[in-house]
Amino acid sequence: MQYSFDQIVNRYHTSSIKYDHPESFGLPDDVLPLWVADMDFPVAPDIQKALHEMADHGIFGYSDNNEEYFDAVHHWFLTHFHWDAKKEWLKKTPGVVFAIGTAIRALTNEGDAILIQRPVYYPFSQMVKANNRTLVNNPLTYENGTYSIDFIDFERKIQENAVKMFILCSPHNPVGRVWTKDELLTMAQICKKHNVIVVADEIHCDFTYSGVTHTLFPTLGEEFLDTLVLCTAPSKTFNLAGLQASNIFIPNKLLRDKFQAELNRMGVIELNRAGLLACQAAYTYGEDWLKELLLYLEGNLDLIRSFLSERLPQIKLVEPQGTYLVWLDCSGLGLSGKELNTFFGQKAKLWLDGGSMFGKEGASFQRINIACPRSILEKALTQLEAAIRTL
Repeated sequence: MQYSFDQIVNRYHTSSIKYDHPESFGLPDDVLPLWVADMDFPVAPDIQKALHEMADHGIFGYSDNNEEYFDAVHHWFLTHFHWDAKKEWLKKTPGVVFAIGTAIRALTNEGDAILIQRPVYYPFSQMVKANNRTLVNNPLTYENGTYSIDFIDFERKIQENAVKMFILCSPHNPVGRVWTKDELLTMAQICKKHNVIVVADEIHCDFTYSGVTHTLFPTLGEEFLDTLVLCTAPSKTFNLAGLQASNIFIPNKLLRDKFQAELNRMGVIELNRAGLLACQAAYTYGEDWLKELLLYLEGNLDLIRSFLSERLPQIKLVEPQGTYLVWLDCSGLGLSGKELNTFFGQKAKLWLDGGSMFGKEGASFQRINIACPRSILEKALTQLEAAIRTL
């Protein structure tokens, strides 16, 4: 392998949200952080090189992207997802959650109903409620260790609540489903039938495991483009979250102009140069690095799968098809959601994401981030095994 992902980089005292200040979360100082969705791997060398060159230049004035920026983004999605994005569709924002909030304010009115599918990435709920919209839930169905969509409930909820917007998580965080083309088509057709705007968060689109293919929403058909806001970013794929650069595609000009008007009201004019350069370098030179990363993550997944099966049968792996975030079914421990959080944080000394934050449907689950050196994951699993022996 050209790149090594076994290196342990000390992230303490680097203003890392993931590592620093566990006490503010009520956790002990020696807790092992495997929670928030950033990776413990240094970025690809070509990204570092681009940022070094920028720093060496020494001037950090107002910046905007150039032709090469869009070419890099366009080429990535064309070669990986067979999607021919148009330059005029692109709006850049500091982040996907930022874009979701912007879309909510720009494209719906206060009191309007917005649909989500819990257990799901918790900022969806936060953005809906913070912007005084009505939250409607189409809960995912959990049976035999996997998740599916209740399409009858999906359409009924849209009709009964006059839903104006659907926030899709694809691949789904935290349950790890990569929706099939047929599943996506069914949702798209229902939303088109009822004139529902689809905000598709596809930030994890580059993370799929062997034998699984991600279908980008806009490739479903041109008939679904008029009500689409596609949210993408290099931040998860290339570990660039702190540089805050996201690419939002809105094919419908009316929706795009409304989105831009909301950006104008917030004073968002351009992104920082570091984020733009990192994105361009990632999509231009990051292919080989990502391929090796995906192989390494497969190995980490193999480790956690075999460890749970052989040594911790009380905890079931919800087999992920995508993302580096693994959903653990801890119902076999017989603990409440609050008790689970206390057990993992105080007894096992593991800083995971408690399932309840993704909705009440996740109360008996925990989410673990496996994008770390394998020795760290082994340490975490060993700590968990020792803690379970005390129950």
